[in-house]
Amino acid sequence: MRFTPEHGERANALRDGTLVAHLGITYHVDPEGRFCATMPVDHRTHQPMGLLHGGATAALAESLGSMASALLVDLNRQGVVGIEVSANHLKGVRNGTVTATGELVHHGRTTHVWDIRVRNEAGELCAVCRLTNLVIDRR
Repeated sequence: MRFTPEHGERANALRDGTLVAHLGITYHVDPEGRFCATMPVDHRTHQPMGLLHGGATAALAESLGSMASALLVDLNRQGVVGIEVSANHLKGVRNGTVTATGELVHHGRTTHVWDIRVRNEAGELCAVCRLTNLVIDRR
């Protein structure tokens, strides 16, 4: 799936009043057409030792993959819910910004599976995540 800059604009329009906005996550599409999200590493996303909290990383990954899946379905008829998220934390981050990049590895009728790579500002891999979403019919 190749995303366009308009997908990033649509996603950002849905942030207000959500955890995504509270954590400072913003969406964009990179030059290769991959859906991406950035998040600041600051007081909102730190754990007590001053490092990026693993839960914040998982929230970034789930926010990215869930929004990307939502952009692939007809939201008037369907919804998307995450049913499993995992994260392997590879490198600590103390400050700056992290960027998550999603790759859709399964685009089924009822499930989507995303591989998500999180990198620091130097481009170093900090976490590898996987998200499985369930596509449900709206009542």
